[in-house]
Amino acid sequence: MALTSRISLHGPVTDDPEDYLCSALGVIFPDDVTNQHGDADHSLLYESPHLPRPLHIALSDPDQENDRKLFSHYLWNSSLLLAEFIEAGTLRLPLNVGLGKLEPADFDVTGLDTLELGAGTALPSILSALLGARNVVVTDYPSETVLKTLCANVAANAKPENSPAGTVVPLAVHGHAWGDLDDKDDNPFAAQHRGRFDRVFVCDCLWMPWQHANLQRSVAWFLKDAPSSRAWVVAGFHTGRAKMRDFFAEAALRGVGLEVESLWERDCDGVERAWAWDRGHEDVSERKRWLVVGVLRKTRAPSPGVEG
Repeated sequence: MALTSRISLHGPVTDDPEDYLCSALGVIFPDDVTNQHGDADHSLLYESPHLPRPLHIALSDPDQENDRKLFSHYLWNSSLLLAEFIEAGTLRLPLNVGLGKLEPADFDVTGLDTLELGAGTALPSILSALLGARNVVVTDYPSETVLKTLCANVAANAKPENSPAGTVVPLAVHGHAWGDLDDKDDNPFAAQHRGRFDRVFVCDCLWMPWQHANLQRSVAWFLKDAPSSRAWVVAGFHTGRAKMRDFFAEAALRGVGLEVESLWERDCDGVERAWAWDRGHEDVSERKRWLVVGVLRKTRAPSPGVEG
């Protein structure tokens, strides 16, 4: 099943020529994949056969240039993919993942504390709250517009009637700028939550290479220092491989105490291939189909008698 098959636009019919053109692109270019979904005039419906009701995902309408540059007013394919992994892992559904080296259960969030950085619509976190995580926290840049929509999505969807088990755990929303980890009286979030989370989610946050170091610092800061703790990083290649690949550079990750456990690529139809640092020229339409999936963990000390 295609990655985007679970979502549809919900809202008023429009006669905007631009909207007609966008809706026709799949007919004009059948191999083209939409990697960003929605607009301020339409919410999105996320329908899963494993949820009792569709989720209604609202999108922000940023009126400030800085807010628009965050691109958090869309639902991105990376969030859809991680939501699919979490659902399959937690509900023990069949799914081929990780080039056969991982099992769906590796994405089980039952009983775990989770944090999402740069959450946007927070779809993976909402799924986690509905499917059995212990505690769920979502963060995004501390913009009033962005956080208002994030809070609205949480309030609209994190409800027992949307859960297969009829239960939902508390889901908190906080503002957090990556790398801003100082203890501040007006924003004590980072100091209060250091090392608190079993899982850290990062979806489509790698398109700004100048922010990689700050994002790495935040992931390392919030991730629990335990052998089982993991960060799940998913990102599309639509902005180009060169812009996002350095996030996974070994030296940079080790500098903050992280390392890659698994790293692979997956397209919108579930086809997987090995991660490649460079694939030469990649056609824009083709690379939009692909995402990178990374599993990070805290750096492990070498075994006694083994040189590191």
